[in-house]
Amino acid sequence: MTDKKKLVLVDGNSLAYRAFFALPLLSNDKGVHTNAIYGFAMILMKMLEDEKPTHMLVAFDAGKTTFRHETFKEYKGGRQKTPPELSEQMPFIRELLDAYQVKRYELPQYEADDIIGTLAVEAEKDGFEVKIFSGDKDLTQLSTDHTTVAITKKGITEVEYYTPAHIEEKYGLRPDQIIDMKGLMGDSSDNIPGVPGVGEKTAIKLLKQFETVENLLEHIDEVSGKKLKEKLEEFKEQAVMSKELATILVEAPIDVSSKDLAYEGPHMDQVISLYKELGFQTLLERLGEAPETDEQVEVDALEVKKMTAVTSEMLTDHAALVVEQLGDNYHEADLIGFAIHNENGAFFMTKEDALQSEAFKEWVQDETKKKWVFDSKRAVVALRWHDVDLKGVDNDVLLASYVVNPQKTYEDVASVAKEYGLNIALSDEKVYGKGAKQAIPPEDELKEHLGRKAAAISALHDLTLEALEKNDQHELYEDLELPLALILGEMESLGVKVDIKRLENMGEELTKKLKEYEETIHRLAGETFNINSPKQLGVILFEKLGLPIIKKTKTGYSTSADVLEKLEDKHEIIRSILHYRQIGKLQSTYVEGLMKVTRKDTHKVHTRFNQALTQTGRLSSTDPNLQNIPIRLEEGRKIRQAFVPSKEGWLMFAADYSQIELRVLAHISQDENLIEAFTRDMDIHTKTAMDVFHVSEEEVTSAMRRQAKAVNFGIVYGISDYGLSQNLGITRKEAAAFIERYLTSFKGVKTYMEEIVQEAKQKGYVTTLLKRRRYIPDITSRNFNIKSFAERTAMNTPIQGSAADIIKKAMIDMARRLKEEKLQTNLLLQVHDELIFEAPKEEIAILEKIVPEVMENALQLDVPLKVDFASGPSWYDAK
Repeated sequence: MTDKKKLVLVDGNSLAYRAFFALPLLSNDKGVHTNAIYGFAMILMKMLEDEKPTHMLVAFDAGKTTFRHETFKEYKGGRQKTPPELSEQMPFIRELLDAYQVKRYELPQYEADDIIGTLAVEAEKDGFEVKIFSGDKDLTQLSTDHTTVAITKKGITEVEYYTPAHIEEKYGLRPDQIIDMKGLMGDSSDNIPGVPGVGEKTAIKLLKQFETVENLLEHIDEVSGKKLKEKLEEFKEQAVMSKELATILVEAPIDVSSKDLAYEGPHMDQVISLYKELGFQTLLERLGEAPETDEQVEVDALEVKKMTAVTSEMLTDHAALVVEQLGDNYHEADLIGFAIHNENGAFFMTKEDALQSEAFKEWVQDETKKKWVFDSKRAVVALRWHDVDLKGVDNDVLLASYVVNPQKTYEDVASVAKEYGLNIALSDEKVYGKGAKQAIPPEDELKEHLGRKAAAISALHDLTLEALEKNDQHELYEDLELPLALILGEMESLGVKVDIKRLENMGEELTKKLKEYEETIHRLAGETFNINSPKQLGVILFEKLGLPIIKKTKTGYSTSADVLEKLEDKHEIIRSILHYRQIGKLQSTYVEGLMKVTRKDTHKVHTRFNQALTQTGRLSSTDPNLQNIPIRLEEGRKIRQAFVPSKEGWLMFAADYSQIELRVLAHISQDENLIEAFTRDMDIHTKTAMDVFHVSEEEVTSAMRRQAKAVNFGIVYGISDYGLSQNLGITRKEAAAFIERYLTSFKGVKTYMEEIVQEAKQKGYVTTLLKRRRYIPDITSRNFNIKSFAERTAMNTPIQGSAADIIKKAMIDMARRLKEEKLQTNLLLQVHDELIFEAPKEEIAILEKIVPEVMENALQLDVPLKVDFASGPSWYDAK
């Protein structure tokens, strides 16, 4: 051990700048920019690890004005204004230093360099070894045998160490001559003028001959070169002033001493808390496990009891419940075990023991016994396959976490626990393996895993509810997402009947059509070739037929859909190729794809609704994806003929919102023209055409209405002039003019678009009418394209997200109304703005009355909601 005292001095502003510009513009899930903080934290951690200082201080500039401005008003005048994305990070950098217990200091009228210089000189006299860290080479003038200056290079953790020997080797100068060099050559970054025309090489050459600026100016006659002499003579005073500006003050009136700067190590709990707040997962992992919380201590000592029979200590009024399956598709995966965690401990039951216990099943189905779960929909479905109805779900930690932060994807209980700073449960992947290698572990391991999962859910119960309250989102979660999960679970379990015979017939028709298109394409090409080979197709289109080349790839010509669409008017073969591809996709994805996922015993498909996935709050579906059946082509629409009622004498009933997003836009923007149109039940596209083209209703042509429709829906999705030009086949200039005319006519919409972007910049997120949040960290990006996309997202999300919330609310209200009316009708599907039911023929008349009534009153807007409905023997006919 050595008693050597080591003082590390850091130029805080310089390293913050270096970190900010070295890393891409990162943001955390709250929309706070973090790249400078992250880079600074990396530098700090490496510094502490490598240097092991006994004393430490980070110096900051106190303001823009310093005593040097009295000498030269334009000092540092050329510097660009600090980017706001960096300014907002500086308080966090100071907080980071406080968490690490590193002293920080700033002094009005003086720069960080002056604080560092003063402390370095004082500390060296007191026997300290001194290390200075900066991104600014000005500080190299402080280098001595006991003071090393470390200058960060490109990147953030690589440094170059300036000792007197290194400076001699690099410049052929002593450290104290660095200020003379700056006096002659100037420094553009600090707006130090120097002598015009004198660069680094000339300055070094002059100093090797004359040593100092002052000595040089006294001996100008000895300088070789007429032009250089004239410059030195002309800018004598400027050279002296420049040297003065470059000189670091080593006697600044600071009120700290090197003895006050003892470094005793970090407050680790504060560091970890800050890293969690900022989302620095990698840095957290570098620090090892988080400090133990009360919950973790309890879990670490947890004993998971295997129960073969149910006892009263298990089935309490409140408990965390784990219903475990192995496999992604929970409609096919079997149960592998159960766990319960409550105030009495953690309990594990095998699938057989639990499902043979009437007491356990009664508890699961008892509405008054409150259960906390992860993914209630999955649990509902898993139990319904065993004729058990899960009731009394009081908290779903997956859904709660999704509502709080829809940007994150939570794979399992462990990922949610980690988000809230708990290190309780192992990830499912660690226990079961991944993909095809998934396997059930030995029972002891399974027992431990499920018990820990249940304990994690218990610990997360209060934490998730607190997070919801903090965001003012408890109502959104409690009244919308949680009840909806149970409804979706029932819908998934019920499934939708598929007419296999009809599907097979469609497959035959599509195969026939594909053959016809293939023959047409070969005839138009003048030869046979593999249409599905982009390489062969490219040769035909661009070499043989000589069509204009739009885009090239590494392997040849691009034949992507967007390329072909631009060529549609150039040759009749293009339309046939586009149709061929669409028919091929229908055949493989929807006809053959549907057959694969239809259960052989019931002829039903059980799609999985993803409730905790999209950032807008919209539902999506998988296995099969029923949201994406292409309905622009008649052949695509016909796929819906295969979806039929599950019982004889029943019909399909479909109801969808008419232009819900435009109605939401009218309400949110309070635009008078939009509100008037919807209140008077006018055709909104005709009304838009009237206002934009300044014509009467009778004068609106079909072309005008088509353009108005494109811009109406385009505005909802934050369309650009480029996007509109592509949709309408007009120039960008024409599209821009059209959007401008629209925004002039609909001033409320324009104001909304401007204000919502500003709100997103200030808060880092936007909200829907029911307070669903979407974080938009890229809204302050310096990259124009990224920023533009973020702005469009900010405009669109409150509209699309509110529409999603409305239909979710309608589903909950509809499920309640069906029970109240004691109807046999089943809600089967939700697809975008549409609800699809199956119902006995005799209930159709009742549905025609109550479905529009419920859906149109799901949420009160300042314009009426409107619902269209129809019924028929298949989903296709109910349109």
